[in-house]
Amino acid sequence: MHAPGIWGILVVAVVVLLLFGRGKISGMMGEVASGIKAFQKGMREEETKPAQLDANVNVNAASETEKSKDA
Repeated sequence: MHAPGIWGILVVAVVVLLLFGRGKISGMMGEVASGIKAFQKGMREEETKPAQLDANVNVNAASETEKSKDA
C-alpha cells in the first residue's frame, strides 16, 4: 500500500467539510476539549481524595484510641 497523496487528503477534507460543515466540526472539537478537561479534573480530585481519607482515618483512629483509654 502507498501513502495517500496531497490530492487524496484534500478530497477527504472537502468531503468531511461538506458532510459536517464548519460549525459542527468546531463544536465537536469544543466538546472533546471539555471532555478532556473534565477527565483531568476528575483525575486530580481522585489523587487528593486518598490523602484526605488517610487524614480522616488517622483522626478517627486517634479518637477511638482516646475513647478506649477513657473506658
